[in-house]
Amino acid sequence: MTTTAQRPLPVPARGMVRIPGGSFLMGSEDFYPEEQPVHPVSVDGFWMDEHPVTVAAFRRFVKATGYVTVAERPVGPADYPDADPAGLVPGALVFHGTRGPVDLDDWRRWWSYTPGASWRHPQGVGSTLDGRERHPVTQVAHEDARAYAEWAGKDLPTEAEWEFAARGGLAGAVFPWGDEFAPRGRRMANTWHGRFPWEYLAAGRSDPGPGTTPVGSYPPNGYGLHDMAGNVWEWTADHYTTRRPGAAPGACCAPHNPRVDAPAPAPHPAPDPAPSPIPTGSDAPPAERFPRRVVKGGSHLCAPNYCLRYRPAARQGQSEDTATCHLGFRCVIR
Repeated sequence: MTTTAQRPLPVPARGMVRIPGGSFLMGSEDFYPEEQPVHPVSVDGFWMDEHPVTVAAFRRFVKATGYVTVAERPVGPADYPDADPAGLVPGALVFHGTRGPVDLDDWRRWWSYTPGASWRHPQGVGSTLDGRERHPVTQVAHEDARAYAEWAGKDLPTEAEWEFAARGGLAGAVFPWGDEFAPRGRRMANTWHGRFPWEYLAAGRSDPGPGTTPVGSYPPNGYGLHDMAGNVWEWTADHYTTRRPGAAPGACCAPHNPRVDAPAPAPHPAPDPAPSPIPTGSDAPPAERFPRRVVKGGSHLCAPNYCLRYRPAARQGQSEDTATCHLGFRCVIR
């Protein structure tokens, strides 16, 4: 990786890390098809939140603005014409582990649309945020993340910026910390250990089991960024396409911070079935109803037997209206 001279950047908010500009090889040929091809990309320097936006930070935003998240708003029947009208109530997706092995092609086995689930009640009515102030905020749709970023005077990162930062200066490494998943047996990120979605192997008595962990619970990468793998997926600014941004066949030069600013002409389903918030009787993928955005980083629900996406190169498309208990975001200043 090479760095380039940068113009002075604005003084960032507290809790941000300076990411140097430079070029890198984006993508991977070794895992999922949507990560291909590997291609050179360059980005300018920027500042990035050192960890995902927390519950405490999002609460300050809501208190200052009165903002109401997508999961808390009334659900419009026109947006979900195939849904049972009785199910058109505010809510979001909540994970429930299964009692034993299940068909991994059917995400409905472990996800359920839960009325009343929101950032305030991430597991549904009755759940609280007590003791979770330092956990990543979850149950936020893409619109919610953008609204927070605008209020904070920041932006959501592009996919290229996010991946460059996640690599932490390690060219071509599998994970943000290197090529070995658990060096010397040490857990480096909050991911699922065991056979998803039914068997979780706790690290010890203090392991709370599947769920988010306080930001900064695991070592930072080479740029000082925490949770660039696992804990929660993170929204980016880019619309999702199956081909990586800037990966044009025969391109002669490294594209500069490529981004996808508009939905693809023809919608593309996610490589693995990605949860859609409202259950319907239609087989149409969520991407046909709402645009998809790129999410990065994997989450506490990613496991080698199902979703080995807690890697910088990994990517997935998520419908903009979706809020889940394993999806958050972080911001940048350019």
